[in-house]
Amino acid sequence: MLQLATLIEHHSQFRPDQVAVVFEHERLSWREFDARVGRCARALQSLGVRRGDRVATVLANCRELLEIYWAVPSIGAVLVPLSPLLMASGLASLLRDSGAVCLITQCSMAPVVKEVCSELPELPAAHVMMVDGPTAESAGFADYATLLASCPEGRPAPISPAQDELFNVMYTSGTTGLPKGIMHSHFVRSMYCALFASAWRMRPESVVLHTGAIVFNGAFVTLMPCFYLGARYVLQRQFDPEEAIEIIARERVTHTMMVPAQIIALLNSPNFSAERLSSLEMILSLGAPLYQEHKDQLNRLLPDRFYELYGLTEGFWTILDKTQSVRKAGSVGCPPCFFEMRIVRDDGSDAPPGEVGEIVGRGPSLMAGYFGRPDLTAQAIRDGWLFTGDLGYTDDEGYLYLVDRKKDMIDSGGVKIYPKDIEEVAVRHPAVKEVAVFGVAHEKWGETPVAAVLLREGVAAGADELRDWINERVGARYQRLHAVQILDDFPRNAAGKTLKRTMRDAYREATDGDR
Repeated sequence: MLQLATLIEHHSQFRPDQVAVVFEHERLSWREFDARVGRCARALQSLGVRRGDRVATVLANCRELLEIYWAVPSIGAVLVPLSPLLMASGLASLLRDSGAVCLITQCSMAPVVKEVCSELPELPAAHVMMVDGPTAESAGFADYATLLASCPEGRPAPISPAQDELFNVMYTSGTTGLPKGIMHSHFVRSMYCALFASAWRMRPESVVLHTGAIVFNGAFVTLMPCFYLGARYVLQRQFDPEEAIEIIARERVTHTMMVPAQIIALLNSPNFSAERLSSLEMILSLGAPLYQEHKDQLNRLLPDRFYELYGLTEGFWTILDKTQSVRKAGSVGCPPCFFEMRIVRDDGSDAPPGEVGEIVGRGPSLMAGYFGRPDLTAQAIRDGWLFTGDLGYTDDEGYLYLVDRKKDMIDSGGVKIYPKDIEEVAVRHPAVKEVAVFGVAHEKWGETPVAAVLLREGVAAGADELRDWINERVGARYQRLHAVQILDDFPRNAAGKTLKRTMRDAYREATDGDR
């Protein structure tokens, strides 16, 4: 029987005085952190949360979010972490899709949450908690701190979830149309603990810094092994490169994970120096491709520390180990032990080394499926293999090289953006006949969405006007368009399919002179 839900209790018993969590000025021992997790679990039960119920969070990085992450599974409930960048329409869609019975959020979200609760009678205001102050009660919601203080110390009656019970539902795609909630079982998250702990060479004495939002699945790549081992977890409220460098130097951080935009900002920070970062044993890049020049710069300034992860929340990974990051420059590594990978042609046959095809894989981290969407699950998982929708090839040693994204997904600062979600909003404008959204390079975020538009005959609209109209209606802030292009027609292939790559290249050429 897996005991993932009791990890915090275990460390509280056997490492009670070791520092567990550092967040700004707070430093909590395992005993102190366990006490907060226990009270949070009791508070959730007092609201009627039971085994199998979904508990949603809409929180920026904070200590409370970490304790909620462990309190929810300890009572057999299911985590649904959502982004505070969501707007009302996007939030309502995901809460409705997940069937959440409880929501824990922050006061800045109060106006949005009020609007959402009026649309979701199954989520009454009494089941909404806010973590940051008395504004919660004045807004008609429960105050998280007050509720915890009213609960007795100690953990509720122990629950031992079966390995196939859900630990979480992670939403990585749309906030309009048909959202996809990726289901991870307790077994899958246990695999995150053990396999990533080994891959990153973590140990109980490690100090792990996370600088990005922990509501996204990438955060679990270091969070799970850290808490499994009882190492120290240092959480930055929001990414700031200068502050991150100071934290690394002060806490003697050994492991950190960042998306490429953060790594680039770190390298360009005025207080960057190899000496300040000398404690680091791992710098992991994931979420989007990191330019080779930045990989080379890292390997030159901080040798034998760079790792890269290619992975899908759905459950397939390859890892470029630090020992291979120079020899296999340009690769995203190979599958770890217990994983298998194929490169598949359009006809379903396996491609040999050097030939581009769709990346297909399987392993012990494979999702249970998309929540409530067996049809989409069947499209993604076929005969036990996950079809990633990404294109790549392998070399003669089996190392993977990414080529393109078959699904036209946009990676913006590590956040996945699906063009179809934005397109469905854009075509509601009365002047829009057709729209195609694609990603273009962005200095800070890696990629940002741009829309090409065909107007209806006889209807006038300006590019900026369309951009602003669309941006007011998308489900989340990170889906906002950088620009709109009004075209006479789209480039298409012989079958009439829109060629987004051609439009992306044309946009780059047209805007190069503006930079």
